[in-house]
Amino acid sequence: MSEVFKFRGVEGLVFAKVTTDNNEAEGGGYVTGPVKPLSPVGEIGKSTESDSATDYYDNQPMIVTNSTGSDEVTLRVAPPALDVYAEITGQYYDEATGAMVEGERDNDYFAIGYITKGTDGKKRYVWRYKGTFAIPEETSATEDDSTDSNDLELTFTGINTTHKFTKTGRTAKALVVDERMDKVDFSTFFDQVTTIDTLTKKA
Repeated sequence: MSEVFKFRGVEGLVFAKVTTDNNEAEGGGYVTGPVKPLSPVGEIGKSTESDSATDYYDNQPMIVTNSTGSDEVTLRVAPPALDVYAEITGQYYDEATGAMVEGERDNDYFAIGYITKGTDGKKRYVWRYKGTFAIPEETSATEDDSTDSNDLELTFTGINTTHKFTKTGRTAKALVVDERMDKVDFSTFFDQVTTIDTLTKKA
């Protein structure tokens, strides 16, 4: 893959509730609920906490210790439907009236999936396995004769799973697959939360 490209496009933001995340010995593994659309997405950004320290011996650097923390994923989206908004932020939604009650929160974890696109038209498919959504800030301004409007910025804090996947023997934060490699069948990628253990090779 020698072509140079830049990111130019994002689409297909979905989510699924993480219902089980533990070691197989504890009788569960990694299990999620159904995949649902979250909201039309305008922009996605990610930053990762990381740190490194150098230890010196005999007057020279000998060991570098690295650590990696959580991911902070920012999602600029159109305001989600109230039932989706309530679910991802752990608030109460009343099916009968379609009302959301802001107050005490459930501390649920979610997986999120999306597609990024390059200037060459090729795509990368992403699943992030476990994280929580912060309550977003909202801004509503008076209408005037300009074209100004406001969307919503969600913050998703992603962490490693507790479950260790069979293929790697390790926990994971995310799976990123590039169609430029032409090795994977993407037709069912978002039917469920795809992991390295369930990823399907191209026939």
